[in-house]
Amino acid sequence: MKKKKVLIGGISFAIVALLAIAIIGYPPFNAFCNAKKSSKANFPGFGIWLPPDYEVHGIDVSRHQGRINWDAVSEHTSNDIGISFAFIKACEGRTVRDNYFHENWRSAKDINMLRGAYHFFRPHLTADEQFNLFKSIVKLEKEDLPPVLDIEVRGSASPAKLRKNVKRWLVLAEKHYGVKPILYTSYSFYKNYFRGKEFESYPLWIAHYATDDLNRLTRDWHFWQHNESGKVKGIRGNVDFNVFKGDFDDLMRLCKR
Repeated sequence: MKKKKVLIGGISFAIVALLAIAIIGYPPFNAFCNAKKSSKANFPGFGIWLPPDYEVHGIDVSRHQGRINWDAVSEHTSNDIGISFAFIKACEGRTVRDNYFHENWRSAKDINMLRGAYHFFRPHLTADEQFNLFKSIVKLEKEDLPPVLDIEVRGSASPAKLRKNVKRWLVLAEKHYGVKPILYTSYSFYKNYFRGKEFESYPLWIAHYATDDLNRLTRDWHFWQHNESGKVKGIRGNVDFNVFKGDFDDLMRLCKR
């Protein structure tokens, strides 16, 4: 009977201890969380944590953000960090135009924001018809960022056909605009389909939200889309945040001359 009371008392204590951990947090776990957070810098004005040791930050937008107040965007800072560049969706596939592209493109220029345009690639369509749409919409000027090909889905295309069509779009863009286009894709998509010498010469923009450090990637990269839940004055709802791997002069050297 005494042993039974001891056992019941031990179980009761364990339950209370677990409840306490759930409510207030066990110290080693809290220490782990704090260490995790300390690997990023706190920017409450943007509503997110930002990767440390990067001085050039930017956003990417599309019709999903609706009408943007670009003056407010240019004035928004948090801990002395502002928005230095913006990638703007122009189109996708062979017929879909972003309704807000021209307004965003012009307004970004008006506030002296470095701007770039991107095309969302549809693998079941040819590279030529998709690039024809892009070039009919996007007129690059001096100091604009290179054109971007956004490739996120494989669809029914084989890996070989996907790589061939993506390469074709990039070649057409470089020939037309006179600058190396940027390849945008996710970390896993790049590993699965685009590792190899034929894509190494193109600036790389990687989307990866589940890491504090993208430097484990086997090749060099230029832009990192690290969060999709940022907040910026002048933009309703969430917006994607990016860093550039380099200083502002490096970013300018990437632009069209």
